[in-house]
Amino acid sequence: MKTLVRACIGALVAATAMSTPAFAQEEEASDGITISGNATVVSDYRFRGFSQSNEEAAIQGGFSISHDSGLYVGTWGSSIGFANGTEIDVFGGYSTEVAPGLTADIGATLYLYPGTSNSSVIEPYFSVSGDLGPASIKTGIAWAPGGQDSLGDDSGVYIYTDAGVAIPSTPFTLNGHIGFAKSDSFLGGADGEVIDYSVGVSASYKMLTGSVAYVNTDAPKAFGYKESVGADGAVIFTLGVSF
Repeated sequence: MKTLVRACIGALVAATAMSTPAFAQEEEASDGITISGNATVVSDYRFRGFSQSNEEAAIQGGFSISHDSGLYVGTWGSSIGFANGTEIDVFGGYSTEVAPGLTADIGATLYLYPGTSNSSVIEPYFSVSGDLGPASIKTGIAWAPGGQDSLGDDSGVYIYTDAGVAIPSTPFTLNGHIGFAKSDSFLGGADGEVIDYSVGVSASYKMLTGSVAYVNTDAPKAFGYKESVGADGAVIFTLGVSF
């Protein structure tokens, strides 16, 4: 749904990355299973550049279960500013090292909006990540196929790259992101295309992580569209705890 035509087709332009949310690891059990989770407060829940919380603060959290074979499942939720006010994501996949320092991840995310009908979206994804000098880089693709009740005949694809560079001898990391969404729908841009990007810095202390980032898109400004869908530039603050 992702504001279900506004961002699901406007920011994907269809409903990964997210990417799958990142979770800190707990102690690994003797059976090879690791359980991890987090809870976060954000000043504005942005999904691929588009606000999902009417540019208001949101509460988020989730957990995942992974096996040392590379298989994992999990769920993540957030307060939102549409539907019945709640988004629940369920995801699962397989992650493995395909070369020294290079990890591949394949799976799918199901976006759910409890209390609403014909609103769920399933989105397969694939990514590779690794280190390049001092930078950690992840690039991936997510695809929302057409034919789903919430999307009709429209489909969308989202391609992105994330990068992080740790500042030596400090708890700070410089972060950057750029994504490109293409949809069968014209929403999000006259040609069904939109770019989102962000730059920021994060810091960690034990179980706590905080960040500040500037987020923006190239969504059209005409007739106030960009501001009305929450795709204009904004500084976003995040404070989270991992366990």
